[in-house]
Amino acid sequence: MTGPRATPVASPRLPVRAAVDLAAVAVLIGVSIVGFGPAFETSFFVVTGFGALLIGLGVAVAGARLRWGLLPVAALTVAAYFLFGAALAVPATALGGVVPTLDSLVTLAGGVVFSWKQFVTAVAPFEASDAFLVVPYLSVLLTSVISASVALRARAYGWALLPAGVLLVLAIAFGTTQPAAPLVQGAVFTVAAIGWTAYRRALATRQQSAEAGSIVTQKPARRLMAGAVVLILAAGLGAGVSAAAAPSGPRYVVRDAILPPIDLRDYVSPLQSFRAYVRDKADDTLFTVEGLPEGARVRLATLDAYDGVVYNVASEGAGASASFQRLGDRVPAAVDGEQATVEVEVGALRGVWLPGVGYLTGIRYDGDRADDLRRSTFYNRATGVGVVTSGLREGDRYTLDVVVPRTPTRGELEEAAVAPLQLPPQKNVPEGAASVAGSMAGGASSPFEQAAALATALSTKGFFSHGLEGEAVSRAGHGSERVQALLATPERMVGDDEQYAVTMALLAGQLGLPARVVMGFYPDEDAAGSTFTATGDNLHAWVEIAFDEHGWVVFDPTPPEDQIPTDQQTVPQTQLQPQTLQPPPPAQDPVNLPPDVPEDEGADDEDDEGAFAWLGVLGLIAAAVGLLLVLAAPFLAVLLLKLLRYRRRRGRGAPSERAQGAWDEIVDTARDLGAKPPTGGTRREDAREVAEALTAPGVVVVAERADAGIFGPGEPADEDVEALWRDVDEVIGGLRRSVGFWRRLRSRLSLRSLLSPAGAHRRTPRGGTSPAAVKEQP
Repeated sequence: MTGPRATPVASPRLPVRAAVDLAAVAVLIGVSIVGFGPAFETSFFVVTGFGALLIGLGVAVAGARLRWGLLPVAALTVAAYFLFGAALAVPATALGGVVPTLDSLVTLAGGVVFSWKQFVTAVAPFEASDAFLVVPYLSVLLTSVISASVALRARAYGWALLPAGVLLVLAIAFGTTQPAAPLVQGAVFTVAAIGWTAYRRALATRQQSAEAGSIVTQKPARRLMAGAVVLILAAGLGAGVSAAAAPSGPRYVVRDAILPPIDLRDYVSPLQSFRAYVRDKADDTLFTVEGLPEGARVRLATLDAYDGVVYNVASEGAGASASFQRLGDRVPAAVDGEQATVEVEVGALRGVWLPGVGYLTGIRYDGDRADDLRRSTFYNRATGVGVVTSGLREGDRYTLDVVVPRTPTRGELEEAAVAPLQLPPQKNVPEGAASVAGSMAGGASSPFEQAAALATALSTKGFFSHGLEGEAVSRAGHGSERVQALLATPERMVGDDEQYAVTMALLAGQLGLPARVVMGFYPDEDAAGSTFTATGDNLHAWVEIAFDEHGWVVFDPTPPEDQIPTDQQTVPQTQLQPQTLQPPPPAQDPVNLPPDVPEDEGADDEDDEGAFAWLGVLGLIAAAVGLLLVLAAPFLAVLLLKLLRYRRRRGRGAPSERAQGAWDEIVDTARDLGAKPPTGGTRREDAREVAEALTAPGVVVVAERADAGIFGPGEPADEDVEALWRDVDEVIGGLRRSVGFWRRLRSRLSLRSLLSPAGAHRRTPRGGTSPAAVKEQP
């Protein structure tokens, strides 16, 4: 008896295999494109990602069909990057959102180098602006070109999975703490990878079996069932690995570890200029606010680091409080509360600190400086503070979308614990502050009662004075010595918001309460109207203490302005000696913010900005050229090695060796141009094959002259060898002219002759080491 007749298995046509390869690469990279989703506010990133994927696949297919080498494919990739990048990555700078402009080309060139840091130092999610889309566009384009090219052309097709895997890791690392869909991503990626590699392996097995004349007897249904089981197990494995690898809470990403893009030590604490604003700008309109919610305050700066001299914004080593990031078009809400939209117009206010209300969810600038302000704005979601590094000027306008936190009730706060926060440690606190804090807190038990007792003690026992003409003496500053002098005579405490806010924050820190000082503005209780005008007269400072589940709660420790000493003459100074370990008191005149820019300097500023803009363009061009040189380095190395080999063959050794090198140069050139390697016949036989393959009849003549120089009696004359090399140069030129441009370019960069050069394994007759040695044999 005989079994069922077996039939040979033929391999599918090449277009079918190529289609499967491209589909597999598209699925693998598509998984990573989805991973970029949490970083963007709108779905335009999908257009960018899949558009780059299609372009990359097209470049890979063109390179495979035309049999291009690495350099032509790289050149086409660069051209596609700039041609389609305007519409897919930087549409805001393109003409009509599609046609590339000089601005879009410069942005794309700079994005190759700078977009990565910008991507992880900005507050996500982003809109399609400021080159944020360059990261997914560039990474997907390069990955798709590499993966598809390897899948279509390389025998070791499995290496195509490596770039796709790197892209998946990149999408996770450069994303946000909230993943897109880790279970689905892991399952789809694993199934696609295993399914595609199994298909290619089965295809290779079939092809080998067909070439060997063997047959396959396994039934198709059984093979399909086995494959389905493997894919189901792979899907489960991928989902399981993703579930195990994905953290239950927010995950760790690169933006969590990246260094802050600005150093706040470059900017003076605004609290040092408190008295200057009160004294010199009491009636000046610093800025106006439209739509300020009832009871809301305008925050200028949140200060949480004290060093004994000044209360400042933490600059480093303080976690979230030191993390200022570039703003995208939308900012995730940091708190719950009332949503509002306010409009701000800057007047006499100068400096880098951005007036804000509550916590931002979005910001839009208006006017001629809108782009400069938007690009130079950094924001701290934890403290609600914004910084504009280009500085504010009169006439700057912006609209804020904000959330104003709800104020908890006293009953809620009395039962609340302090929030588990780690603020920068307070340094050089006045001696005895801990005992004073305990005395003021009295028998208060809960954290809220302790904080309320501190605020009440300071506001009821102290007196108010700015130290201006006609007021009680009150020194400016809030250094350790000034606070110690305030506390030394509890019955004669005199100061303003600057001293009382800092004093309460320091005392609260001694009781273990997380406290910070806020400098800002708010209208008087009897003020009316929808427009709030901020002046030096309504500048204030207050204290915020963090409570668990309720956030930061406001405390006002400053006495009322009508609570002044009965004797408004000189307030007696304390006789306490300053502590030797304390820093010296600050100067009487406070440090001001950067001076105002005179109006007539605008033209000079524009000229400077134009000069710096051109320097920036030149820098971007230099960076792009440098990147191209790095990419071209392997190709330049190939050209250099071939040039050195040519010179060595032509100029070194005995004349017969140089004659041998002349023929070797023709053989290597022909192999690089696609001719078959020598079959081991004579030079004349090999020359005829080369002449037929590449249409170069002069090769035969050169082969005969090379034989004469190598095997003729005695060494050939140097003049004859040089004439032979001149003929070789002409023949090589003819060989290259016999093929097309791209084939000629590919031969220049081919590694075939470098990996196995002609004559590398030549066996010299009679055991000699060279043709010259052969001629010396008796």
